[in-house]
Amino acid sequence: MASEEPVEVVTCTAPVNIAVIKYWGKRDEELILPINSSLSVTLHQDQLKTTTTAAISRDFTEDRIWLNGREEDVGQPRLQACLREIRRLARKRRSDGHEEPLPLSLSYKVHVASVNNFPTAAGLASSAAGYACLAYTLARVYGVESDLSEVARRGSGSACRSLYGGFVEWQMGQRADGKDSVARQVAPESHWPELRVLILVVSTERKPTGSTAGMQTSVETSALLRFRAEALVPAHMAEMSRCVRERDFQAFGQLTMKDSNQFHATCLDTFPPISYLSDTSRRVIRLVHCFNAHHGRTKVAYTFDAGANAVIFTLDDTVAEFVAAVRHSFPPELNGDKFLKGLPVEPVPLSDELKAALGADPTPGGVKYIIATQVGPGPQVLDDPGAHLLGPDGLPKPAA
Repeated sequence: MASEEPVEVVTCTAPVNIAVIKYWGKRDEELILPINSSLSVTLHQDQLKTTTTAAISRDFTEDRIWLNGREEDVGQPRLQACLREIRRLARKRRSDGHEEPLPLSLSYKVHVASVNNFPTAAGLASSAAGYACLAYTLARVYGVESDLSEVARRGSGSACRSLYGGFVEWQMGQRADGKDSVARQVAPESHWPELRVLILVVSTERKPTGSTAGMQTSVETSALLRFRAEALVPAHMAEMSRCVRERDFQAFGQLTMKDSNQFHATCLDTFPPISYLSDTSRRVIRLVHCFNAHHGRTKVAYTFDAGANAVIFTLDDTVAEFVAAVRHSFPPELNGDKFLKGLPVEPVPLSDELKAALGADPTPGGVKYIIATQVGPGPQVLDDPGAHLLGPDGLPKPAA
């Protein structure tokens, strides 16, 4: 017979982050410790987010997890590492004699449901948002209040950066146990209100080489990767922090592009080589450089993670003209009205001079759609019970 005891349920959301100084390569595979520090920008959850509900009850017989509506194997090592770490922290808090004993037994099993409102595994940092949301939600359900960098990191390295809004650095740390490999906010989301982000989705397919496998091969075979991590990244980190602090878009944009190019160069230096960029990605790179050359300064900047989709940084006064340039170079095939998602952008005409400067023949359909967004906050708790993804029985609610 089912017990009368209510299920403890918490629902949270967490953001995607995009690194402008890239993390690629681990010095410890199990603890997920990076070979270099990294710095990222947290994107706004109005456009891109993971939503996760966690429920614990004495009635549950096993831990279970559903991702985007499908039940997944709860035994995945990274998922288990997150669960173990949260439960360990909860036990530690209880034994430290904090406040009253936790109201819920730590032996209760947990059910988790998680959904992304954007393509998964397509190079849009879905695992970062997903594991940050998992860590944050489990911490709420189990009453854990410590720094969650380690929990999120054990799921996906870059997930620790999604625990904060604004501009975030993940300090690589030196210790073998990884206790000093933590995320820290460099500046809050309100710091640079004019900054805008455009995601040019060129592919929603799963990438051919997953990040984990790609990194491992790069660490083993790329001499460039080692050189970048040791000789170049420390100076890049200091300079990028300065650019953010001083809101220096010129320098921010140039360093963002150079670091992205360098990361992809280490992928090509990997043996056998890894190529995440597609022909369309390379056309976007060319478009950005032509656009900037036409204006005589850096007005837009690209960065590419381990995938073909471009993330463009620019300021609010340049968004409309650059979106028009993308429409000109990659005319939408059918979905003209759905080509632009997210923040509204007023259409503007392109000057004949800029059209001439962009040169190359248009590539219809090269860019599937654009998501316009901005810098946003860290994880949030949703207080509305209607937002829960799990019903009172602890199973996913049927899709509306």
